[in-house]
Amino acid sequence: MEEYRWKQRFDNYRKAFLQLTEFIDKGRLNKFEAQGLIQCFEYTFELGWKTLKDYLEQEGFDVNSPRSAIQTAFQAQLITDGHIWIDMLEKRNMMAHTYNEKYAEQAERLIREHYFHVLQDLSVILGAKR
Repeated sequence: MEEYRWKQRFDNYRKAFLQLTEFIDKGRLNKFEAQGLIQCFEYTFELGWKTLKDYLEQEGFDVNSPRSAIQTAFQAQLITDGHIWIDMLEKRNMMAHTYNEKYAEQAERLIREHYFHVLQDLSVILGAKR
């Protein structure tokens, strides 16, 4: 059952990641599209760490929070940059304030320049385990 759960969640992660990729590929975004990008990032990130949690639990690890999922995934070499993952976790709260143009611009830059690539890496690494 556990194996099926992580694979099902991973399928949802890949769908969310493909939507995020569409925003990234679009290039310059208007303010409404930027809000969509940020929201898409938020649920892609949520599915990412939850997929890691499900996979790690199937492998016998005890994971009970986003932070422990990230730390354990780094130790298990499922992710290569634990610092960026922790940064994504911490920046989620800031991203809820997309009505503030300064925060929205900063969030879009972080997603494009840093976060997208590690989410892409996760898709490749877990895709190979599927």
